[in-house]
Amino acid sequence: MTEPTLKSGDGRIMAAPSQLKKKKKTTWLMVLATLFGLLFLCAFVGGAGVIYVFYHFGKGLPDHTQLAAYEPEITSRVHVGDGRLLQEYARERRIFVPIEAMPDLVIKAFLSAEDKNFYRHPGIDLPSIVRAVVTNVQNLGSGRRPIGASTITQQVARYFLLSNEVSLERKAKEAILSFRIEKAFSKDAILELYLNEIYLGNRAYGVAAAAQIYFDKSLNDLTVAEAAYLAAVPKAPSRYHPVRHHDRAKARRDWVIGRMTEDQVITRQRAMTALKQPLQMAERRSVDSYQADYFAEEVRRDLVEMFGEEKLYHGGLMVRTTLEPRLQEIADHALQQGLHAYDLRYGWRGPLSTMTLTENWAEDLARLDLPTDVPWQRAVVLSADDRLAEIGFSDKTKGRVPINVLAWARKALPRRAVGPPPARVTEVITPGDVVFVAPLTSDSFGEPVPDGTFGLRQIPEINGALMALDPHTGRVLAMSGGFSFDLSKFNRATQAKRQPGSSFKPFIYLAALDAGYAPTTLVLDAPFVIDQGAGLGKWKPANYTRRFYGPSTMRLGIEKSRNLMTVRLAQTLGMEKVVEYADRFHLIKDLPQHLSMSLGAGETTLMQMTAAYGMLVNGGKEITPSLIDYIQDRHGEVIFRHDQRRCHRCQGVDYLGKPPPDIPDNRAQLTDPLSAYQMVSMLHGAVERGSGRRISVLDYHLAGKTGTTNKSRDAWFIGFSPDLVVGIFTGFDTPTPLGREESGSSVAAPIFKTFMEQALAGTKDVPFRVPNGIRLRWVDGQKGVAAKSTDPGAILEAFKPEQSPQTGTASVIEGGYGATGVAEAGQALGDGGVY
Repeated sequence: MTEPTLKSGDGRIMAAPSQLKKKKKTTWLMVLATLFGLLFLCAFVGGAGVIYVFYHFGKGLPDHTQLAAYEPEITSRVHVGDGRLLQEYARERRIFVPIEAMPDLVIKAFLSAEDKNFYRHPGIDLPSIVRAVVTNVQNLGSGRRPIGASTITQQVARYFLLSNEVSLERKAKEAILSFRIEKAFSKDAILELYLNEIYLGNRAYGVAAAAQIYFDKSLNDLTVAEAAYLAAVPKAPSRYHPVRHHDRAKARRDWVIGRMTEDQVITRQRAMTALKQPLQMAERRSVDSYQADYFAEEVRRDLVEMFGEEKLYHGGLMVRTTLEPRLQEIADHALQQGLHAYDLRYGWRGPLSTMTLTENWAEDLARLDLPTDVPWQRAVVLSADDRLAEIGFSDKTKGRVPINVLAWARKALPRRAVGPPPARVTEVITPGDVVFVAPLTSDSFGEPVPDGTFGLRQIPEINGALMALDPHTGRVLAMSGGFSFDLSKFNRATQAKRQPGSSFKPFIYLAALDAGYAPTTLVLDAPFVIDQGAGLGKWKPANYTRRFYGPSTMRLGIEKSRNLMTVRLAQTLGMEKVVEYADRFHLIKDLPQHLSMSLGAGETTLMQMTAAYGMLVNGGKEITPSLIDYIQDRHGEVIFRHDQRRCHRCQGVDYLGKPPPDIPDNRAQLTDPLSAYQMVSMLHGAVERGSGRRISVLDYHLAGKTGTTNKSRDAWFIGFSPDLVVGIFTGFDTPTPLGREESGSSVAAPIFKTFMEQALAGTKDVPFRVPNGIRLRWVDGQKGVAAKSTDPGAILEAFKPEQSPQTGTASVIEGGYGATGVAEAGQALGDGGVY
């Protein structure tokens, strides 16, 4: 049967039904083919575009493999001897924590806030990008901030390898680097870099540092709310500060808590508890710290000299210092008290400043820029009459200053002179004066005073330094470089070069002892004149007492600090020998060979003097003063150790119940140990019977020597016990006479006494150690001849095996110009001198 055909309205024959179906099928195939072709073309173009983007922007990108060797900048920390923190050094405060030690709560808080698909995406998160694009399009014109979709990997790429430039080119490079980083590193390694490097505001880099700065906690101690806040900060640290922008910061924190709940990191109950917690910063108290500013600054200078600023501020050094906090506190107190005691003798110089009294006087007082490291309170005079002044403090409490505590506050006059005691309080202070005060229990005459009575205090014009070190190792145990670090950063223990005066004399006498002289050797104490050469004229030294004592023992010469004996001894030995000993003990390098230098006219530092005395008491062994015991790098490796001795047989040996190992002592022997002990014995005599006798009231074996320079410009006392050497320097920063009656004995020695009294309190007295070979014999303390122990003035003298007490007349060391010298020196007695 023939298939029917279709005709059109004008009679034309159309296709048969079967032909029509075939035609429709062909049309759909053509459409599908066209669509497929278009999709293929788009894919090809898109793929080619992607390839072109990767090729174009991938050229010249930073080497991402360098991240494998990356070491973040870490804070360097300096600790005192008992482990407390002394100082931190960093431009970026960071504490590196391995990812294995990161609490799970902290990690998941950051993933919820920043990149919840971190462990699933290949470096970029396409669904998040699409959502961000849609959201930003919807928000066009709304004024809302565009949202981003950067993954943690992208942030690592940007932070470590790119800049923060906002451009499509940077985003393309960021994406390319993210893919490369993901291929080269594990997810944990990427996350570790991110959590330790990210900036979280307040100079905190990394989550561990931020936890300390914001909440004074370690990572393990953070609450849900605290972890959520840290995770909220990276988006914009300055916008989410918990104090300056509290409401905005809390809203962002609460949003993170919500995200953590959605991601099932925390339960809804924990979330509700966290949302109720207030957002506030905590004061940093958990770190047990100690303050010793002069010591800390000296350590900083040493570290910069050893390693450079870059390693100090970036390298994560761990420094263990020699500082003993108990001794440092005693040193600060003793120095401040001693300088203040001297200052009291020279009157009142006036208030710190003045201020207008208003209703807000307490707040105005608190805002004044005054030193905070002085041992007194700041106050303002609220009212004053003849008999009494009322003072107020910044906490709005009040006190009183009566006339009977102001006897010392005489008007200070030029050249260390003072006026009469004040008759009225208003002669000293008036309303509006800002002063330092201290609470009193008695008045100027020793009578009790009521509670709330205060005495005036003023910052001394005189300054000084104190240093204490271990004479056996050179470890500096305490260092005070001045009255107030806030007022002056200049360290007078290490930076001030001053004349040591008579404190230099022991090293001339030591040279004589090494040359074979004995403590009983006689030296002529008589006028001395010497021509110093062209243009210098004749030098005519004199004793402090302006008297001459004839032939005297070397012991008396050092105990009484006789200048003329010292000069004769130096002339006999030769200045070449004096210069040698000054250099040998690291006191003064290249000391001029002028005889006047024998009286301490060269320049040295307190640290050098103190260390040199330490070498006397330790038997003549060389020591190098050090503020640092050891230093570890960021990996825990020891890169510096002060004690360089080695004990090759100490490892793996159980010494419990056994004597300690014998570690070889390879230090240089600078002098005969027997001579060193003889010098110690003579300096012990200086404390018992000589210029340092103020110290003899202490019930300990102590030795030492005063030092006072010409016209009393510098006053010293360097002394020691068998195991502790302490140096004191006092003087004005611009050398000025201390006063007519002032000396090392009156200014510096009392500071040494205060320090030693407290430092040795509760310890057992230890005699000075007598080396093998020393023979102790009874002699007359004045003449040096043999005596019996029961004879008046008999002392035990130290002799070397070849020496013995004088039994009759002995030769006398002489020098100078003889009779002519006596006449000329007699004319010079008014010239002053060093004593």
